Formats: sequence, structure tokens, C-alpha cells
Amino acid sequence: MSENGKILVMTAVAVERDAVLRGLSGDDRFEVLEAGVGPVEAAVSAATVLAQAGPGAYRLVISAGIAGGFKERAEVGSLVVSDAIIAADLGAETPEGFHSVDKLGFGSARIDVDVELAGRLAAALQAAGLQTALGPVLTLSTVTGSAETAVELAARIPGAAAEAMEGFGVAAAARRAGLPVLELRAISNPVGPRDRSAWRIKDALQALEAANSVLREVIV
Repeated sequence: MSENGKILVMTAVAVERDAVLRGLSGDDRFEVLEAGVGPVEAAVSAATVLAQAGPGAYRLVISAGIAGGFKERAEVGSLVVSDAIIAADLGAETPEGFHSVDKLGFGSARIDVDVELAGRLAAALQAAGLQTALGPVLTLSTVTGSAETAVELAARIPGAAAEAMEGFGVAAAARRAGLPVLELRAISNPVGPRDRSAWRIKDALQALEAANSVLREVIV
């Protein structure tokens, strides 16, 4: 990864942005912006920022925020660093089950990340005492609300660690601009039935802040 240019961090909403900024402590190598909620808003926002800035303005794009974690892969309060970003609902329902756009022959629902950086970040987070999983982060326009869907996703995408709504959009914009991408998520709730009483958003935002403090030391 080139040392020229800034690192663009895109979050969905302001509370995530603020947590990231607290963790980064004014490090001027980073620019942190709101992308909006969902893959379309995220893609449009990130693509607009990258196009307006022009070539060389950024060297890395990160999608960051809170997310749902898959049982036994990412517990509430832990962190997930993506080793792939997957649009899990991009495809078609068929009598045989869900077929991704890859299987349909219409492109790919997977965007690879900067694997070397992802590994270094996950290792640094673990060394800092932060529970961290390295695995695929799923992007969905409609987040999971049932145990059945959670089981189906986990079976269809081996190793799936977290699901959120923006990563693939941000990653698609980065890919179009020829930039490496990463996704960093703090887990606020389990993937499955929606039980708001069990959500720990404050804890997840604190974990996100801590993660970005470590991120500063990993980026060179």
C-alpha cells in the first residue's frame, strides 16, 4: 500500500463517525465521513467523495461501524475485520434455493480486501486485548431478523462473521477507483431474531473507538 494519500473511512451514521474520530484522536492521515444507511447510499457517497478528490487523494478506503455478529464467530462487544466483503442478498431465489450473481453468471457478489493489512490489523487488535475475528462481512439491504435466515446465511457463506448494510457499497466504489478496501465492525447484537433489549450499541461504539485507536498504529 502506498504511503501517499489519506485513508478514507466511511460510516453509516454520525454516532459511528464520532466513535471512529475519538479513536483516531485527530490523526490527520484519516478522513472520516458519513456514507448514509444501506449499500446504495454508501456506494453513491463513497464514489462521489473519491471522484471529487481525484487520483492520489486517498490510498485506502475503510467501511467502519457497528454490526450484527454470527453466533460462535463474533460475540456481542467483539470486533470483526473483514477478509472479504460479500453482498449476501445479491442474486435470485430459485426452487433450489438462493443463487448468487456469481452462480447466475452476472458478475460477483464478493470484493476482496487488502488481506495483508486485514491480518495485521486483526493481530494488533487481539494483541491489544480486544476480542477480534477475521472473516467475511456480509452486506444486506434487509438485515436478518430470524434464526432460520441466520442459519441459512452461515451455511451458504462459510466463516461469515458479521452482517451490516454498507460494506459492499463502499467497497464497490473503492474498487472502481482502483483502491484497496477494508471493513471493520464492532458487534452490537447477534444475527437473528431482533431483540432490541439485547442490543449493546454503547458497548459496540466503545469497541469501535478502541479499534480505531489501534488502527492508527497499524497504518504506516
